[in-house]
Amino acid sequence: MADWARRRLTGLFNAIWYGGSPLGWLLWPVALPYRTAAVLRRALYRRGLLRVVDPEAPVLVVGNITVGGTGKTPCIVWLAAALQQRGLDVGIVTRGYKGRARAWPQWVTRDSDPGQVGDEPVLLAQRTGFPVAAGPDRVAAAKFLLARRKVDVLLADDGLQHYRLGRRFEIGVVDGQRGLGNGLCLPAGPLREPAGRLDSVDAIVVNSGGWGQGRGDVYRAALAPVRVERLADGAVRGLDDFKGSEVHAVAGIGHPERFFALLERSGVTVDPRPLGDHATIREADLGFADAAAVLITEKDAVKCRSFAPRNTWAVIVDLAFEGDDGDRLMEVLMRQLEVQG
Repeated sequence: MADWARRRLTGLFNAIWYGGSPLGWLLWPVALPYRTAAVLRRALYRRGLLRVVDPEAPVLVVGNITVGGTGKTPCIVWLAAALQQRGLDVGIVTRGYKGRARAWPQWVTRDSDPGQVGDEPVLLAQRTGFPVAAGPDRVAAAKFLLARRKVDVLLADDGLQHYRLGRRFEIGVVDGQRGLGNGLCLPAGPLREPAGRLDSVDAIVVNSGGWGQGRGDVYRAALAPVRVERLADGAVRGLDDFKGSEVHAVAGIGHPERFFALLERSGVTVDPRPLGDHATIREADLGFADAAAVLITEKDAVKCRSFAPRNTWAVIVDLAFEGDDGDRLMEVLMRQLEVQG
């Protein structure tokens, strides 16, 4: 599907899922078989009728139950650093979505071609420095990584629904502003699994917003810009340096409006240019008639560094937890790793 068609379709479904459109309930009969299949599949794994494979290292799964961006990648980056600070060697397994490699799994480095292995695996390799293996079969990716590098813990990116891969700890990431939308499963709503699935995870990280008030398993965080890097030469500035300026903002992520809002909160006047999630970035997408700066996400930056115009800058963000929520999350996680280690 062409990127423009995907954007229009995404806009239509977002209006249904998050905009209060009654069309979601009209689609509910179509969603019922999907919901039933998701529940049945999980039950088969839980009852041992489908085989769960436990790798040689404990697995920490980070995922969501909604389609689209919730902030999983920044959460993985944060967790990798937090585990390293506690003396653990980390490996990362991820899907490699939109990668065109003919054989999987793939070993990913900071210099890998995102067209072959996917943009998120390359970003994770660049941001963490840990070994990354990509492939749609998470079990195969985990075995592949562990055969090349022994690690203390495996982080599984976007792995909540991959029940064949055994796991020690589950973190669900929720967009705190959009929440779970209309609460319906695909295609009537944004849910990959029923909302009750979140009751079984070990922790929920809420990315901004007030979703989950009153829940004891919620840890609140938000994305914070840490620097802005020019793709042409690696020059570094702060986002405050663009305050009061008009910029073109290009974002090929699941929830581009979050990126645009982050820039606007920093005092930047934004010309928003949303693309589809994991969209192919072309030179034409970054070229504008004026000389205004072009700000893009770091996930998009891995795909266009070689041809981006000189006025293209990547906004680097980190996940920042509220108060002591990050420490509390790691206490629960480390206790679980120690108890079953």
